[in-house]
Amino acid sequence: MSNTHILLVCATGMSTNMLVSKMRKAAKNHNLEVTITAVSANEADARLISQEIDILLLGPQVRYMKSKFLKKVKEKKIEVHVIETKDYGMMNAEKILLEALNLREIKND
Repeated sequence: MSNTHILLVCATGMSTNMLVSKMRKAAKNHNLEVTITAVSANEADARLISQEIDILLLGPQVRYMKSKFLKKVKEKKIEVHVIETKDYGMMNAEKILLEALNLREIKND
């Protein structure tokens, strides 16, 4: 798998910092080539324009924005997923990472 860029979006961009760190560690443990960054919902539009994003993960607190993001990234074929509240709250980084990558693989098959 080539380098995959995952962008996490939450309300302020702060609550996902610990999750990003744990996801990077999980990726390293699985020898996965991924770039993982986090931004606030307000910053997401600029990132989607300025960077090549493969997967957009929305924190549970911004799940209501999913349809908005789906419309924005339709032409770019970016996967958009909402992180499950339980996994987000427990910082289950490995599960979140692997589910996002697996969903992308299934769609690309």
